[in-house]
Amino acid sequence: KQKKKSIAIIVCYIGKLPWYFDYFVHSCKYNPSVNFFIVTDDTGYAKSVSSNIRFIYKTLSEINQLAKEKLELHVQITTGYKLCDFKPTYGILFSELLKGYDFWGHGDIDVIYGNIRKFMTEKVLQKNDLVSVRHDYVTGSFTLYRNTRKMNELFKLSKDFRKVLISERNFCFDETNYKFDAFAEGISYEDIPSEVESMTHLVRKLEREKYLVAYFDFHIIEGNPGKLNWNKGELIYRNK
Repeated sequence: KQKKKSIAIIVCYIGKLPWYFDYFVHSCKYNPSVNFFIVTDDTGYAKSVSSNIRFIYKTLSEINQLAKEKLELHVQITTGYKLCDFKPTYGILFSELLKGYDFWGHGDIDVIYGNIRKFMTEKVLQKNDLVSVRHDYVTGSFTLYRNTRKMNELFKLSKDFRKVLISERNFCFDETNYKFDAFAEGISYEDIPSEVESMTHLVRKLEREKYLVAYFDFHIIEGNPGKLNWNKGELIYRNK
């Protein structure tokens, strides 16, 4: 039997890890075949975590330095939030951590995972270069990239990547440049004017040009829906 495609998720969090981080790592524990790298400057988290979770301690200025060297750009990351624009660059920024993995993903800690492998099946991973967990745009909270040079440098195909990365402003580059509603309405990327070419604009364009194969499907429930149950690694919504 072929070995499952390996997955690493990278999450960057600057500042004191919040109370709900306990719930996040608890849900990671139930996904033992996925590895999680938590890049953070909070060295004070003392609770024990499962062996598939690894803390990488870096200050914001160290991340800045890393980004300057690896991306060869004069970046000025002044807030943890600005790191969202850098999510598509993690394949390059953290290439040493990601050596040997078939896929890497960027994530967030305000997430409770269900059974990741139930959705990220071998069939999905075999076929696709990028996997999003919404049907309409690339999701910052969870997107998988095939760990190849082509996909790790994908962000460089956005005509605006330099502008985004050297600016201190947040462009929501990893997703849609704040054009969620237009993409949700099913409008085509060419008809959604945007100050910068976001990853969703880019991926939709490259998909059409057959440069890559991308997967978009609705596997995430956002906000606080209430009808959601978590039980030993399974998330159940409306009894499904």
